Amino acid sequence: MERRVHGYGLVLLLVIASSVLQLAASGSGVTRFLTVSLQAATLVAAVRTAGVRRRGVRLASLTATLAVAASVVLWLVRGDIPALPAAIVNGLLVGVAPAVLAAGLLAELRARQDVTVRTLSGVLAIYLLAGMFFSFLYGVIGAVDADALFAGRSQSTPADRLYFSFVTLTTVGYGDFAPAAGVPRAFAVVEMLIGQIYLVTVVSVIVAHLGAVRRAER
Repeated sequence: MERRVHGYGLVLLLVIASSVLQLAASGSGVTRFLTVSLQAATLVAAVRTAGVRRRGVRLASLTATLAVAASVVLWLVRGDIPALPAAIVNGLLVGVAPAVLAAGLLAELRARQDVTVRTLSGVLAIYLLAGMFFSFLYGVIGAVDADALFAGRSQSTPADRLYFSFVTLTTVGYGDFAPAAGVPRAFAVVEMLIGQIYLVTVVSVIVAHLGAVRRAER
């Protein structure tokens, strides 16, 4: 149980590092390799932290690790890293990690009957992973029809999509990126609703209970 509790903070740090790297760095081979490696490490850490033993989840973690190894081989052979390994790792991360983290958190809460800072770390990690999940969906839309994703932009980078996703999730809405068609608009609305509902329900409840525990300890 202690491994599980301490692991949420590590997962949160890995998610933040992966997001910052993708947003701030260029799209070079080094950046892509580091991003793929961080995302694979995040998935492995999430699976280990949650203590999930299901074969499919562990297979996803193994697949992400193999994708990193394949990226190294392709980098050495071709001189660059194709988009496919990165897309595989990203898809596995955003598809698997939030679910296993939620399962681990629920198991911990049932077992411990209290809330800690590390519990809050897990909850925030899920929130950030939700932003990465919608960024992945926007990438799929852009791959199918680039003109249908952002108004006035025929191309977008992973950093553009992640930036737009987090701006949408937090309902900041700077306006420099706007969905161009019905499908991305629908996803953007869903993301805004999820982001706000998650903050005012799950995060606020966890923070309130954490504050109550701290006051009781004093």
